[in-house]
Amino acid sequence: MDRRLVFEDFSDKVGQIFSITFDDAPAIAMTLAEAELMPSSLKGADVRPAFSLVFLIDVPKMLPQQLYRVEQEALGQMDLFLVPVGKKPDGFEYQAMFN
Repeated sequence: MDRRLVFEDFSDKVGQIFSITFDDAPAIAMTLAEAELMPSSLKGADVRPAFSLVFLIDVPKMLPQQLYRVEQEALGQMDLFLVPVGKKPDGFEYQAMFN
């Protein structure tokens, strides 16, 4: 994806499936569990409002914090830096922050 991602790209996709893709391994499905605008002290016409995404991944082992290639049907491919933030009964939560 060549353009800058914004909150509105994700706000209507909560509950939808995104896929982490790898060159040498099967893709991993993840569900967008939350999209939330965040407070920001930055102002200006060229400033993107800060936002947070939380994904749920149902895998037995936590994935490391790193940059992942992610695909979604409507958005196409993008790179997201995912940080593990917690364990849930149905998988691990990962967060991506945009500011």
